[in-house]
Amino acid sequence: MEEVFVAMKLVFSVAVVGVLSWILYVYGSLWLESQRVRKRIQMQGIKGPPPSFLHGNLSDMQRIQAQASLAKASISTSNGSDQYVAHDCTATLFPYFEHWRKQYGLLYTYSTGMKQHLYINQPDLVREMNQCITLVLGKPTYLTKKLEPMLGNGILRANGISWSQQRKLVAAEFFMDKVKGMVDLMIESAQPILLKWEQTIESQGGATAEVKVDKDLRGLSADVISRVCFGHSYSKGKEVFSKLRSMQKAMFKHRGFLFGLGSFREKLSFKSKKQNEIANLEKEIESLIWELVEKRKRECSEASSSEKDLMQLLLEAAMSDQSLGKDFSKRFIVDNCKNIYFAGHETTAVAASWCLMLLGLHLEWQTRIRAEVAEHCPNGIPDSDSLPLLKTLGMVIQEVLRLYPPAAFVSREAYEDIQIGNLDVPKGVCLWTLIPTLHRDPEIWGADANEFKPERFSEGVSKACKYPQAYVPFGLGTRLCLGKNFAMVELKVVLALIISRFSFTLSPNYRHSPAYRMIVEPEYGVDIIIQKT
Repeated sequence: MEEVFVAMKLVFSVAVVGVLSWILYVYGSLWLESQRVRKRIQMQGIKGPPPSFLHGNLSDMQRIQAQASLAKASISTSNGSDQYVAHDCTATLFPYFEHWRKQYGLLYTYSTGMKQHLYINQPDLVREMNQCITLVLGKPTYLTKKLEPMLGNGILRANGISWSQQRKLVAAEFFMDKVKGMVDLMIESAQPILLKWEQTIESQGGATAEVKVDKDLRGLSADVISRVCFGHSYSKGKEVFSKLRSMQKAMFKHRGFLFGLGSFREKLSFKSKKQNEIANLEKEIESLIWELVEKRKRECSEASSSEKDLMQLLLEAAMSDQSLGKDFSKRFIVDNCKNIYFAGHETTAVAASWCLMLLGLHLEWQTRIRAEVAEHCPNGIPDSDSLPLLKTLGMVIQEVLRLYPPAAFVSREAYEDIQIGNLDVPKGVCLWTLIPTLHRDPEIWGADANEFKPERFSEGVSKACKYPQAYVPFGLGTRLCLGKNFAMVELKVVLALIISRFSFTLSPNYRHSPAYRMIVEPEYGVDIIIQKT
C-alpha cells in the first residue's frame, strides 16, 4: 500500500513538474519573441522604459497611476477662471503616457506583459497611420475582445474584410444629404428638454434654476438616434440605452481595463462579479434589440415607403445573402444596432455636455452665438439651410472637441509587418495616439494651446494649427468616424435651440473630473444655472 502511495506521489510530482516546465517554456518563448520585437523597434532609434520579465511595464503603469490618483484633486471654481480648460485630463487619466512622453518624446515603445506597443504622437506619423488603406492595420485584437460584449462584431469593432463590407453599407446613411433630412426630427426630439428646463425655472421661482444637463442630453441624443435610424422614439428603446449605459459603467469601473492594470484582488473580483453582470446585460440587450428588429420587420412588411431607415437597410443587407445563414443575419443586425445605439448617442451627448460646460464659463460666446442664431434662424429654430451659416457656433464646437475630445485614442494593431512612413512596425505591435495630447501640444497649436479660443478656427482647421492632421476628434483617413456629419449637425441644432432660449453660467456645484469610460466624459455630470432669455 505504501509503495502504491509513493508511486502515486511520484507520478503527481512528475506531472506537476511537467506542467510547470510547459508553462515556463510557453511563457519563455513568448517572452523571447516579445524581446525580439522590442529589439527590432529599438534598432530604429526608438527608446522606452525597460520592461520587467513577463510583466513588461505593467508594474510601472500601476505605480504611476496610483501616484496620480493620490495627487488628483477636484478643481474648484473661482472668478470664472479658465482653470477647467487648462486642466489636461491626460495627466490624470493616463499619467504613464505623459510620464514617458516627458522622458522619451513623441515616439517611444513600452510593453504590457508580452505585448509590445508604440506611442505615436508625431503629426507626420499620425497622418501616415490614419491614411493607411491596408486591411492589415486594424483595431487591437486584445482590446476588441474585451469590448465584444458591448459591440459584438459590429462596425466599431470589426477588422479586415468584415469591417470594409459593413462600412460600405452603413456609410451611405450618414452622408450629408441624408443628415440634412434629419434636422426636423432632431428639433422634435429637443423639445421635451427645452420644456422641462422652462418648467424647472418656473418651479424654482421663475428667475433661474440649476439643472444637471448630461442626463437630459443623453436622453435627447438617444431619442434622435432612435428616430432617424430605427424608426421609433426613445420611449421604445430607452431600456436598451439604459442597459448599454450600465454595461459601459461596469466594463470601465477599473482604470486598468485597457491595459490590465489593477490589483490581483480587483481582477478576481472583476471576473467573478462584473463579468457575470456584463454577460447578463449582453443577453438582455440583444434580446431587447431583436424584439425591436422583429417589430420593425412587421412594420416594413405592412407599409410601403421609398424612405428607408438604417434598420431597414440592415435587415435587407443581412437577408439578401441566404448563404450566410439565419444566425449570421441575426448577429450582423444585432451587433450593428448595438454599435449605432452606443456611438450614435453617447459621444454626441458627452460633446454637448462639454460645450455647455465651457460656454457656461465664457458668456461672451453665448452672446455671439445667440445673435448669430437670431440673424439666420427664424424664431431661433435652425433648418438645413441655416445651419451652414452658423459659423460662430461651428467654431465653438470645434474648439470644445479640441480641448475635450470624447475619443481618447486612435489605436491600431499591425496584423503583418508594415511600413508607416519611415517606421518599420513588426507584426503584433499595437500603435497608440493620444488625441488630447495632440490637441493641446503648444508646438502644434501655439502657446495658447490650453486656452478656450474658438476664433482659432475662424478660417477652418487648415489655418487653426501648424499640422491640420493633428486635429482628430473624429479620427482621420479610412477609419474616419462615420457619424461625423451626423454629430456636427446634431450639436449645432441642439446648442442653437438651447442658447436661443436660455442663458446660463456654470454652477458652483460643478466638479471638474474627466473620466474615461470608453469615452472621456464628465465623471459627476455638468451642472449649470439657467435663465430664460
